[in-house]
Amino acid sequence: MTAGRTATESAVRPPMVGVVAAAAGGLSGLRIGLVEPVLARGWRVGVTLTPTAARWLTAIGEVEALAAATGFPVRSESRLPEEPRPHPPVDCYVLAPASANTVAKLALGIGDNQALTQVGEALGDVRVPVVVSPRVNAAQARHPAWSGHLAALRLAGARLVDGAGEFPLTEPADEPERGLPWSSVLAAVVEAVDARK
Repeated sequence: MTAGRTATESAVRPPMVGVVAAAAGGLSGLRIGLVEPVLARGWRVGVTLTPTAARWLTAIGEVEALAAATGFPVRSESRLPEEPRPHPPVDCYVLAPASANTVAKLALGIGDNQALTQVGEALGDVRVPVVVSPRVNAAQARHPAWSGHLAALRLAGARLVDGAGEFPLTEPADEPERGLPWSSVLAAVVEAVDARK
């Protein structure tokens, strides 16, 4: 049961997945790779973007397409206290793609934008599972703090979709344009939601 939802509401309403995305490679595939497959399961989706991700997706018309697909506004800014919440309570958050910057801030508890605030709060709420799919290159992964950031997220209970089997690291100059392992991200979300039933 999600915070703010009764057992009856959780049993009657389809799951609500909070999709959160940062500005990283593969972002342009968010709707087709993750949002539409979640919706195809009969689940609901609310999308929140980091400010830079919102700029990227606005430039290619994807913010409007995401809002049309989900039926909810796409968030990138915080709301005023008197404004209604634009998305229903969430049963699972998925942060994909997660840039190195976003992973570092999340691991350190920095919530300096709406996307990080939502996911950071969920990490402290054992009732709401969090799936994170980092999208970094080999140089970023070699940073001395990187392994500690991943360890902190795992310690907080986040399910990470990472590693050479999911997304092989390449050097910055050698990075081909490629999508994320969306099927693995979706599988982790389904597993997290199903585990709550």
